[in-house]
Amino acid sequence: MGTVLIVSTIVMLVLGFAMASVVTQRITQSKLDAASVEIERARVVVEEQINSTGSASSLQVRLNSARAALTQRSQGSSEAANVYDPVLLVSGGPGAGTSSPESYSIPEKLQQYVADGNVAYQFSSVERTDRSTYSALIIGTPTNAELRNLELYLVMNTDNEASTLALMRGLIASAAMIVIVLLVGIAWLASQQIVAPVRSASRTAERFASGHLRERMPVDGEDEMAVLALSFNNMADKISEQINHLEEYGDLQRQFTSDVSHELRTPLTTVRMAADMIAANEEDLDPVTQRASQLMTRELDRFEALLADLLEISRHDAGVADLALATIDAKTPIESAWAQTRHLAEELDVNVTFDLPDEPVELEGDSRRIERIVRNLIANAIDHSEGNPVAVCLRANDEAVAITVTDGGVGLKPGQEELVFNRFWRADKSRKRHSGGTGLGLAIAREDAVLHHGQLDAAGQPGVGAQFRLVLPRHPEQGYTTAPLPLVAPGEQEATPAHVEEDASADKDAPSVQPAERPLVARTKEEAADARD
Repeated sequence: MGTVLIVSTIVMLVLGFAMASVVTQRITQSKLDAASVEIERARVVVEEQINSTGSASSLQVRLNSARAALTQRSQGSSEAANVYDPVLLVSGGPGAGTSSPESYSIPEKLQQYVADGNVAYQFSSVERTDRSTYSALIIGTPTNAELRNLELYLVMNTDNEASTLALMRGLIASAAMIVIVLLVGIAWLASQQIVAPVRSASRTAERFASGHLRERMPVDGEDEMAVLALSFNNMADKISEQINHLEEYGDLQRQFTSDVSHELRTPLTTVRMAADMIAANEEDLDPVTQRASQLMTRELDRFEALLADLLEISRHDAGVADLALATIDAKTPIESAWAQTRHLAEELDVNVTFDLPDEPVELEGDSRRIERIVRNLIANAIDHSEGNPVAVCLRANDEAVAITVTDGGVGLKPGQEELVFNRFWRADKSRKRHSGGTGLGLAIAREDAVLHHGQLDAAGQPGVGAQFRLVLPRHPEQGYTTAPLPLVAPGEQEATPAHVEEDASADKDAPSVQPAERPLVARTKEEAADARD
């Protein structure tokens, strides 16, 4: 509306100025044409009158006689444009400066042009005998009368023309205001018919996108907006139908996963009891049966872990997973996770080093879930390290706590940084899982991190290694703005961090040297053998 008002005002000002200029020019030109015709007629009358009076009369008498003849002719004219006051002026020679009437004063510049033999005119203010002034057109011409240097001037009143121009400007200004108001009104009506439905459609679309699937646009009439409303409503119906189908399918899928997980627990418990009974008398079995018993026990362990992960992921999907918040030391779940994964590092001969602060690092969180996240990260790093060292680092700031697990193994290809958190995703289908993972560990770990209002992400380079970073706010409800540790793929560090082994190429069988206050170090192959003996 503001734009329409501004543009309309500018257009009407330009048009009004152009019309006023044209009309003013036309009126002025008309006045000048009439004055040019009249000055020629008046000059002939003056010459005849001056020549007929004879030289016996005085100069002033002859001028007054000629002026009287012109005045009588002007007053007898029926056209307003031909009404004028004649002025006769002798500019040089005998009687120089004599004029009739004596009260008129002709502008000097105009007198100079006329004295040079030109017919000239000038718009000027003229003073009446009663000292009042009025606007006039003064046109002058030299004459060929017996009186030398006789000049004739006609003073034509232009008050009528000025009044006409003022009236015309007023009418143009009034018309411009009326047109502007009409244009603004028309623009407002157009906006109500076009913009208002569009805004209504926008609000309906926003409400539909926010989850109000029954929101629809009203359909009025048969114009383009009605067609748009029909199309939008048809689209909304189809989208709502698809969303409902997907929700029903997702609910059924989650319910199926939960039901299957629960129902399998009973037969699994029975099979576990039978396997334990067989394993209790393993010495009495032949080697082939002993091997079968060991395989059954191992697969039952994996089956139980898979069922537990399925139940956990179904809780996250159903939105019923919650946190058992408590103030904990962030080093505690790391130590607990290491205690559960240490055997894997010993079996695969992988050195795991820890860089933990000496002082406690307190935060509010669910110790069980944080421990599960770190356990999954350490086990995953050991499993994919290809025998290279694994480094675990803990840092904190005023807002958050960050834990990074870095390995020097197979790494991640471009685009796999997010795929690793997908359920049952594997970069290499033929690769053996040494840790016996279920394929749900990283997916559950990310869900647990999000439940803490934190973040779990990854970075890596193929053949160089990968780094996983867990960032948890000290207070889940407050969140965080800056992570204590950056996410850096192995090979991109400008310098080797202090928590990474100083010489990665050293003999892997050599014992790791760590400060006494940081006991969480993987034992070497020889140490593990001594412990088993």
